[in-house]
Amino acid sequence: MSKQYRPVEELQQRFRPLLAPAAWLNARIMRLRSRLYARGVFPQWEAPAVTVSVGNVSWGGTGKTPMAGWLLKWAANRGLEAGVLTRGYRAKPAAYPFHVQPGNLVEEAGDEPLMLAKEYPEARIVVDPVRTRGGKWLFEHFNPRLVVLDDGFQHMAVKRHADIVLLRPSDLAQHWNRVIPAGAWREDYTALRRADCFMIKSSPEYFEKLGEHIHKRLEQYNRPVFSFSLSPKGFVQVLTGKSEKDFFGEPFLLVSGIGDPKQVHRAAVKYFNYKPVDHMVYRDHHTYTKTDVLDIIATAKRKKAKFILCTQKDAVKLGPMCTLDFWAFDTRVDFGPSYFAQRVKFGAWWSRRFNTLVQELPVMGAATGENNSGHEYDENAGEDHGTQD
Repeated sequence: MSKQYRPVEELQQRFRPLLAPAAWLNARIMRLRSRLYARGVFPQWEAPAVTVSVGNVSWGGTGKTPMAGWLLKWAANRGLEAGVLTRGYRAKPAAYPFHVQPGNLVEEAGDEPLMLAKEYPEARIVVDPVRTRGGKWLFEHFNPRLVVLDDGFQHMAVKRHADIVLLRPSDLAQHWNRVIPAGAWREDYTALRRADCFMIKSSPEYFEKLGEHIHKRLEQYNRPVFSFSLSPKGFVQVLTGKSEKDFFGEPFLLVSGIGDPKQVHRAAVKYFNYKPVDHMVYRDHHTYTKTDVLDIIATAKRKKAKFILCTQKDAVKLGPMCTLDFWAFDTRVDFGPSYFAQRVKFGAWWSRRFNTLVQELPVMGAATGENNSGHEYDENAGEDHGTQD
């Protein structure tokens, strides 16, 4: 399995007393920055549409891309045009802002923006490290009613009307309030006051076990805490798009280059009820080369694997280098139990929240609680669709 974060965490643990002063200073700087934005000292651009940030307080994979994808599907189910503003990690387009199209190269669009564009071609995915500039361009050319600010919790130059903050289970335990460089948190625990809700990627069973930590850490913020998980609903052949529900007991090789490779392994074992012959783990956002692909194919042959299974994020980067042996997860987002939300699941909570924001925001103009077809927003539509982070 991956050791992507372990060396960093071991060094942080070993030198924490030496790193503590720098972490304290970093936390104070981020607090000051937040206050200056809140007081209007630093300017903010406000989009003429409901803007929701999907972000986290720490680095690492927390499920931001699946949640962004779910919001795009939610909007599409209601006939609402939606846009995404993202910096596009490792994206190198010819110019900014860059409107991502399904046929773009991963090198110019970035892996996660291209994955969203392929899965949700009706959405407007805009890559620009200056997201205010990207947002203005978006509204000059389109008329979205929902804007998703990808990885935007710390990006305050764009005003958001709702903050969805994703946490890892470890954020509530051993990593609580461990600020960079002494830990993985970008800000300290006071930043969580800005959240409208918290989301934790875990199984319903594990979420229940986290109850003590959730009450201890998050009850003070008086915000709902929701759980969600990513569940395979089948597999898609990377080159052809052909769908299958099972590998029927045949051996498979697992390949992943995402923030949480262990989660991918657990999902695969749970779905098949047997383990892959091996799990080839690459770093998050790894750029695959032809040499990598040949190595993967050779490993599959050596291990006698009939199928090679990767995530959707990996499939975007592997692209035409794949053979017909390469398959990708077709996943969905499943919402589980919640705390401090009167047993309401996230889908219903978000629909109500969005309707409230539409009515409260004068910037929305003619937007009402009806979509372009004149139908009421359905609180339950689109609850089971997502992407692999």
